[in-house]
Amino acid sequence: MSIELSTIFKSAKPIIGMVHLPASPGQPQFKSKPDLKAMISAVSADVKALQDGGVDGLLFCNESDLPYTTRVNSEVGAWTTFMIGAVHDQLKLPYGVNLLWDPIASIEAASASGASFVREVMCGSFASDMGPLAPDPALVAQTRVRLKAEHVALFTNIVPEFASALEGRTVAQRAKAAEYFGFDAILISGPVAGVPFSNEDLLAAKETAKKIPVFANTGVNATTIADTLKIADGVIAGSSMKVDGKTFNPVDPKRVIELVTAANKSR
Repeated sequence: MSIELSTIFKSAKPIIGMVHLPASPGQPQFKSKPDLKAMISAVSADVKALQDGGVDGLLFCNESDLPYTTRVNSEVGAWTTFMIGAVHDQLKLPYGVNLLWDPIASIEAASASGASFVREVMCGSFASDMGPLAPDPALVAQTRVRLKAEHVALFTNIVPEFASALEGRTVAQRAKAAEYFGFDAILISGPVAGVPFSNEDLLAAKETAKKIPVFANTGVNATTIADTLKIADGVIAGSSMKVDGKTFNPVDPKRVIELVTAANKSR
């Protein structure tokens, strides 16, 4: 049985804001002898801007770990858990974890850090810029049980960024499979972070998966969010709330308020 998202979020159509963490140890962007105080301060500032601006949840992600992989090393999970722990006392909202593109490591980090949900590709087969993307949905579900993390909701991305479906199955077919497998929410993305999703894909998923919510996962901004929420059950937003709308910039408090204000016109 799927987790009702009303047990996690106060809003019926939540806005989840991205907290992009500094690059993890072992990654090309990670600097030797890092200034941990400055890194934690930057993450804390993003959390504060998002919470003060009125979003309904947070999603911690290793977005800076370019190039991405389908199997992250253990230090990535350790780094993510450490960073969440460093700002834990200021967290007022439900939060999730996403370790790109590894659903098992994401669940492990979520379990260790007290997160309420995980975002990842959890079923289907895709040709991606990271190589073949073919998660094991049974192992995903079993990992949640093994870690006694049944309270952690599983958000599966059925139209992932940087990837195309291999098996020739339609978005509607993938949405039906995600629902049948017992995942808790479906995500629809554009081709890369910050780029809008296809309305056709969003509608196809909504019309097929009647029992679980469907979220817009990329490209939502203050201009489009009201119309998006007329169809979608929620959104995950990152780039549009950053300084100058650029993914790897700090969160801009003004942009957060603009997005939330626009969203409130349709929810």
